[in-house]
Amino acid sequence: MEPSDSPSGSRRPRGFRARWTAWRNRLLSSPVFQRRAAAFPLSRPIARRRAARLFDLVAGFTYSQTLHAFVESGWLDRLTAGPRTETDLANHTGLSPEATDRLLRAAGSLKLAEPLGGGWWTLGAEGAALSGNAGAIAMIRHHHLLYTDLADPLELLRRDRAENGALSRYWAYAGSPDAARADAEAVSPYSALMAASQPMVTEQILAAYRFSRHSKLLDIGGGDGAFLGAVAEAAPMLALGLFDLPAVAERARARLGAAGHAARIAFHPGDFTADPLPTGYDIVTLVRILHDHDDHVAARLLASIRAALPPGGVLLIAEPMAGTPGAEAMGDAYFGLYLWAMRSGRPRRPDEIGALLSDAGFSSWRSVPNRQPLIARIIVASA
Repeated sequence: MEPSDSPSGSRRPRGFRARWTAWRNRLLSSPVFQRRAAAFPLSRPIARRRAARLFDLVAGFTYSQTLHAFVESGWLDRLTAGPRTETDLANHTGLSPEATDRLLRAAGSLKLAEPLGGGWWTLGAEGAALSGNAGAIAMIRHHHLLYTDLADPLELLRRDRAENGALSRYWAYAGSPDAARADAEAVSPYSALMAASQPMVTEQILAAYRFSRHSKLLDIGGGDGAFLGAVAEAAPMLALGLFDLPAVAERARARLGAAGHAARIAFHPGDFTADPLPTGYDIVTLVRILHDHDDHVAARLLASIRAALPPGGVLLIAEPMAGTPGAEAMGDAYFGLYLWAMRSGRPRRPDEIGALLSDAGFSSWRSVPNRQPLIARIIVASA
């Protein structure tokens, strides 16, 4: 085999980019270069930032666990109510003074908490931002399942995707052949988590897209109806429909009925992987649905939506996507491994979703700019 060949027989990359990255990597890995960069005044700030980023990669799990402890201890709630003493926080958590000091210092370094002096602490800047985000708090409390699976990431990746792990057992009903027969108890944890984290996604959609231009909207996989309830407030003349598993649709009926919206909403119980979709809607929404499913399921769902829409009808897709500028790690590192552990789905780039839309028969698609693409990006397709 020639040196330029890989074991699979494909040629090694050549050209400027391959030469440039090889030179860059040799330089950055050189201890001599690292020492000189750290010593030279003009390159010293860059060297320090690079070293800090590398250490953050090494220490990231402890940062996440500090965050988890800060939330689970109840300190986030107590400090949201106002400054507290170290003694108060220790008594609330049952930690020794030494352990309390250690966790407070860790939280302070991450700006979750901030010392005021004299043994008093308050929320830090990051803690204050977190305290108003119920969706993020719900995900933090849920993450212990993901961390269990990631204790041995290579074993997770070697594991057959049909094999259950901690996270996939949590989502078990959603990927089950018997999903349509799941009862209220089985869907409750999933629905509650989705409802808690939905507002931050809903805010992005409502600020970016005007639903009042449509007459009738169907939300597929609508969960507890959190998104549909917000649309009902934003577009009071819009007729609404929700399609989800029977037990989930019943939860949505109760929730939206209590909010006074039930009279405007048609509830369609069913399983979109097996049942036909209702027709008569000029816009369909998929909010954090597509990335939960593998390509063959996503392709079948998009084809079903295209068949159900009238000519000129619209499909709106909103979810976190891979390749988001400034948030690349969120897409492929976080959601990539999360969805692998869940045993279903993958993060997709907008162009990958666009290819699926074209294959499903949609005439065109476009990305819709929104304020926080890290939370979700938006694609609109025309039938």
